Amino acid sequence: MTALTRGRTTAVKGSAVAVLKAEARLILREPASLFWVLAFPTILLGILGAIPSNREHDADLGGLRVVDLYVPVAILLAVIMAGLQAMPPVLTGYRERGILRRMSSTPVRPGSLIGAQIALHGAAIAVSALLALAVGRIVFDVALPRQLFGYLVALALVTLAALALGATISAVCRTTKITQAVGSAVFFPAMFASGVWLPVATMPDVLQRIVTLTPLGAAAQALDEAAAGEWPGWTHLGVTALWAVLLMAAARRWFKWE
Repeated sequence: MTALTRGRTTAVKGSAVAVLKAEARLILREPASLFWVLAFPTILLGILGAIPSNREHDADLGGLRVVDLYVPVAILLAVIMAGLQAMPPVLTGYRERGILRRMSSTPVRPGSLIGAQIALHGAAIAVSALLALAVGRIVFDVALPRQLFGYLVALALVTLAALALGATISAVCRTTKITQAVGSAVFFPAMFASGVWLPVATMPDVLQRIVTLTPLGAAAQALDEAAAGEWPGWTHLGVTALWAVLLMAAARRWFKWE
């Protein structure tokens, strides 16, 4: 590698770090967006856990309580919030305002900005997951995942799938308003598939099989299995991973810088 090439590589890496820091500062200035990703899922968990019947063991749930099932649901809700509500309008807004086009003429590549957004929203999901697990354990005595590595694998895969879905929505929508409308349209089916209204484990068999063909439904099953101490089913992990790959390919194929 020549000195010139090394210099360019170092400059690009340095600019990418600078972009990441700048985007982090901008996100911290948007407390409303952070609230829905970081706090709202755990608040919902607290509300549901405060209902006495949700803290009673149920033989139909294998001796579990409803609140036990809602900890992974709260985590998936954070994934949905970040992937469908928080990130897509930001990416579309950058393209709509010509920021990505102007960046293409500088050492900072537009991909650095998109990568920073994905990294920051992924980190927000991780913090939200820790918060939900902590509140579930401390407040409602929900056991921590017994198969921790499998739990982390399932969470990483569904995070990639959700953020890739958000990037795909940004890719096909020309304006921020359209992005928000499409994100909202996808948001509610995603909530259903993740088990917000009815945990996937309690759904009728036919509906459960249909839902687990979606990335969030498959991830919900995988998280439940890992929480119980089993390695997540390869089918559930495979469905989530396949969606992640397909959506990342779609976002890469259709995303326009200007």
